[in-house]
Amino acid sequence: MKKINSIVWGLALLAVSAVLILNAFEITSIEIFFDGWWTLFIIVPSFIGLFTGRDKSANIIGLLIGVFLLLVCQNILDFDIMSKLIVPVIIAVIGIKMIFGGIGKDKGFIKSIEENKDNMKTAFATFSGQDINFDNEVFRGAELTAVFGGIKLDLRNAEFEGDTVIKACCIFGGADIFLPDNVNIKVNSNSLFGGIDNKKHQNSKDNLHTVYLNCTCIFGGVDVK
Repeated sequence: MKKINSIVWGLALLAVSAVLILNAFEITSIEIFFDGWWTLFIIVPSFIGLFTGRDKSANIIGLLIGVFLLLVCQNILDFDIMSKLIVPVIIAVIGIKMIFGGIGKDKGFIKSIEENKDNMKTAFATFSGQDINFDNEVFRGAELTAVFGGIKLDLRNAEFEGDTVIKACCIFGGADIFLPDNVNIKVNSNSLFGGIDNKKHQNSKDNLHTVYLNCTCIFGGVDVK
């Protein structure tokens, strides 16, 4: 996605540069900086994300907000009326994503939650930080909540006796999860202007156990390492 975004923005900047040069020589008189031109920095990435990103809901919301602001700047829509509608639309998009996300959830995910729900440890960080490790302990699941705070969960020296679940909710906060190399991870995410970074941990068919990560990120994120 980053590569595609870079190419698109590169082409867009070259086009703008060409128009400005042609205008300078009075070959053309194209007006680039129209009312609300800055909304394109919201609309274009969100539109591209619909086709290249994994999490569509944030891109849909970003596209709606960008188009709404552009129409307001063009005096096509009334700001007072539309500002009252934008929040319900965002809530509806999140609700639809959560419904369909629950329907399509991996069966192993649901089974693991049921098997470990009574053994899951909880951690809550609000306007603070927490460091949790399971060195030489059996890990049977965790529930992490970070609200304007951060949580570090270190499982690199933990023992695994079966599949487990990590439930993470990050609202204007974040969580760092360190996993050992001998477990796989499967992710289910409901995110709004946030998300999960899972680029460092590599799954292997030789691993016996799976960690199911269920995340809700609102202006926050989870980093798997």
